[in-house]
Amino acid sequence: METKKFKVVTLGCRTNQYESQAYTDQLLALGMTQASETDVAEICVVNTCTVTESADSSSRHQIRQLAKQNPGAKILVTGCLAERDPTSIGQIEGVTHVVPNTRKESLLQEIFPEEELPEFSIKNFEAHTRAFVKVQDGCNSFCTYCIIPYVRGRSRSRRLSEIVQEIKTLVSNGYKEIVLTGINIGDFDGAPLEGEAPVRLAELVRTVDQIEGVERIRVSSIDPDEVDEELIDAVIQGKHTCHSFHIVLQSGSNVILKRMNRKYTKEIFLSTIERLKTVCPDFTFTTDIIVGFPGESEADFTDTLEIMEKVRFAKVHMFPYSERKRTRAALFTGKVTPQVMQERKRKVLTLAETASFALREEYLGRKMKVLIESEEKDQKGMFSGHTENFLPVLVEGADLKSNQILEVELIQNIQTALIGRRLP
Repeated sequence: METKKFKVVTLGCRTNQYESQAYTDQLLALGMTQASETDVAEICVVNTCTVTESADSSSRHQIRQLAKQNPGAKILVTGCLAERDPTSIGQIEGVTHVVPNTRKESLLQEIFPEEELPEFSIKNFEAHTRAFVKVQDGCNSFCTYCIIPYVRGRSRSRRLSEIVQEIKTLVSNGYKEIVLTGINIGDFDGAPLEGEAPVRLAELVRTVDQIEGVERIRVSSIDPDEVDEELIDAVIQGKHTCHSFHIVLQSGSNVILKRMNRKYTKEIFLSTIERLKTVCPDFTFTTDIIVGFPGESEADFTDTLEIMEKVRFAKVHMFPYSERKRTRAALFTGKVTPQVMQERKRKVLTLAETASFALREEYLGRKMKVLIESEEKDQKGMFSGHTENFLPVLVEGADLKSNQILEVELIQNIQTALIGRRLP
């Protein structure tokens, strides 16, 4: 008898990617097979995002496409858009189940109540060489622009023992790089058992660093005020910890940061960068920036550009402000026009490219280790990867494979990456 086929589509953050992998592992455990793009599937899971209006549109588009391409399939929709707007999602033709985030981890149990499913965790990370491991969910910050606390709930952490076991399984399945991720990872407290002391993020990093077989550990997105001395020590002194952080900026203006209800100032942000660069000059940073937040003046925007020039981020994720109902910022005056927003977006992207190029220039002639990730689609025989401090590198070699770590000499800097020559 032919086995049933399934498709899992993911939009949004790394936490969603982790959860979608958990669905994939559970469906495989039920004896189903993952459908190719051209196959018709009987089960389709869509893990949606609602962080911006664009994310809403993409989520709805993916649901409609799956319903059209897989007639008669059960279409199961979950994630943040399903939590925020379940009624309209349920009215999309073809959708059979809308499961809110509060019941996300039991989604398949609701569909297959008679089946014995494995726990909601991951054993592999399809199409990735680095495995994202969710250690925390939810957020207590309530930034004025952000809908996430309303759709993900308050902060809660997984137990240390569960995380360690999951990482051991991933390592035994060949994964070399582990990314500790969450909605607000700085809130991690290890969900201790009764009578136990909370386990903070620094201790989690130290514990994962001791797991045999782990070769690289990254800490996902974190706010600058959450990078304390303990965490810096754990990362700098670790045997396998990568010297690169995604530290969230959002704006370089203290006026705008206050309107956003961020818990830090630009001075705190720059101090955090300086502390890390002082103990490790090769430490690099990626970040998030929002342009066009209500009330953002030219002076406020210039403050953001100045910090970009000072820090020289390896990569910048730029988001034009997107109004979300139920958030405080939706009621703010001083809306920035679409034309101004587009111009500021262009300036941020141009400066981000210039600054990252200048950062990479400093590494020419250096020898560094690169984790090979994938073959370039438009450059046959060229493979892309990243150094330990997250610099993008292209390496030539038809015999290269994903998920291998090799030493290269960085010999050229092009628009998007460094070129690395393999060392014997």
